[in-house]
Amino acid sequence: MEPKWLDAREERAWRAFIDARHHVGVRISRGLQRSGLSGADYEVLALLSDHDEDRMSARDLCNALGWEKSRLSHQLRGMEKGGLISREPNPNDGRSTMVCLSAVGRTAIEEAAPGHVADVRQSFIDLLTPAELDQLTVLHERILHHLAEPAPGHESTSPR
Repeated sequence: MEPKWLDAREERAWRAFIDARHHVGVRISRGLQRSGLSGADYEVLALLSDHDEDRMSARDLCNALGWEKSRLSHQLRGMEKGGLISREPNPNDGRSTMVCLSAVGRTAIEEAAPGHVADVRQSFIDLLTPAELDQLTVLHERILHHLAEPAPGHESTSPR
């Protein structure tokens, strides 16, 4: 069966999305690097700092991030060496560990957050009207909802 190739309009929309996502990501990552954190560090710290008691099970953290277990494990090793997090046994599940935000990690995210938010505003939020932000949100939520559904002919996997 012949693929249904993208027409010029579709190609332009796709390339604009991919390029914008890439360039915004690069800009945000550079800002975080000035604070001594990687984008992945920030994602983990943000989730932990927003969660009850600054801790989550590694399984829940992995699902929330949408990462593979091996990627999370590698990321946590580096963060633990840097003193940003600690790991301890999960009292509710002997097969899992708890990932805990340390005092160093709390300080790191509190110091990085104002610059991060300023970069997000400058690179994304402030470029759009409130109506455009609402529309973009609806469109991306539609995509996310579609991607959360199992593909035809594939077994369902655990939700993120």
